[in-house]
Amino acid sequence: MSHLMRDAKAAADTAKGIGRTVGGSFMENKTRRERKFGDIENSLPDIRASTASDNRPTSSSSILSFLGSWNPMPQPVTDNDTVWLLDNTAYRTAGGKWQAEFVAAVFDQDTGVEISTVVADIAEKVGLGNGDAAEATIKERLMPFVQNILPGRKVTVDFAKQQQINLGPGGRNGISSDIKAVPAHGDGTVVSYFAQVPKGANGILQANTVYAEPEGWGVVSDIDDTIKITQTGDPIGILRSTFVSQATPVEGMPELYQFLQRIISPTSPFFYLSASPYNLYSFLRDFRQKFFPPGTIILRDSSWMNLAGLLSNLTLGTQEYKVARITKINSWLPKRKMILIGDSTQADPETYGEIYRKHKGWVKLILIRKVTDIAAIGIEDKNEPKRFEKAFKDVPKDIWNVFETPDECYQLIKDTVARG
Repeated sequence: MSHLMRDAKAAADTAKGIGRTVGGSFMENKTRRERKFGDIENSLPDIRASTASDNRPTSSSSILSFLGSWNPMPQPVTDNDTVWLLDNTAYRTAGGKWQAEFVAAVFDQDTGVEISTVVADIAEKVGLGNGDAAEATIKERLMPFVQNILPGRKVTVDFAKQQQINLGPGGRNGISSDIKAVPAHGDGTVVSYFAQVPKGANGILQANTVYAEPEGWGVVSDIDDTIKITQTGDPIGILRSTFVSQATPVEGMPELYQFLQRIISPTSPFFYLSASPYNLYSFLRDFRQKFFPPGTIILRDSSWMNLAGLLSNLTLGTQEYKVARITKINSWLPKRKMILIGDSTQADPETYGEIYRKHKGWVKLILIRKVTDIAAIGIEDKNEPKRFEKAFKDVPKDIWNVFETPDECYQLIKDTVARG
């Protein structure tokens, strides 16, 4: 055991940038400079330095968590833990067996942060007065950022009352990701699974698995400023839309997605891909359930308990991150015919162009929303035709399309589905 502790401690000592997003394209860095993202990030409260009142996790479990799934001393969920189970998609292996990626997060119900001061700080930045009624909303949405993460937890789930599945242990960010075999069900079947936790534990204790056969259609959709108004080009706009404003869909997009679901098949899988951190899963899941077809939400896992990470996640390294996640989807469903939908505020054009070139024949339609309804510095450059031409080099013109209103997409989708 001592050698494992030494190995884990060495990993801890040499780890760089835990919980941070680094790098970024020229366009991303230009936007961040012009909108002074760095200044806002530096002024946000440093909640990572805080610890929960009962000093969890222990120093040994914290060190061992660097070993991730190899952690030899995982800890069970307790009655003071919060557990999140994330919806997922089951797919067939090359041998025809069903499996799915299960993602779970575990953190403390308590917080070592004086949350009222953090709430007041955010309220001031977004222009609210002291004691504003919206502070209650800020507090509710802020909680997943200030609850202490619990690395090394293992979670047992009951899958459709057919199978017990052990998940974890979670890594440094309290998140575990496991590929697990699941019982066979038909295409489009939705099966629920439940966390087995002691009385007192709370969170998202039920999630759904959607079964997707190898062939058919599928959709990968960005979230921020594609289907949800987020204002990713403005740091204060991000804070306001995340912690204060009612989650608002982009006008006409719910109706477009309902149409899309009907025309390609109600059982077709949807994947919602965002550069937001996992802290926002509950918030975005509620939004998706209210306005859009069911589907798997895929988020970044690099900034738990880090408010500045919210801004950096949404504005740095988004192309590399999204290419990696869509490539994973391709490995699950390589024979599906895919429709990719995004917008011009981030690197969606470059991402989708790269995916088309990387996975020949997989992508049948790319739709990019040209964002013109937010007052963001640099949005004109992002909407320049030459940008799209460069991003979609070697992609046939009948595959990629830039639109300003969802009404422009209906016939494009009809024509694409008719071509098959």
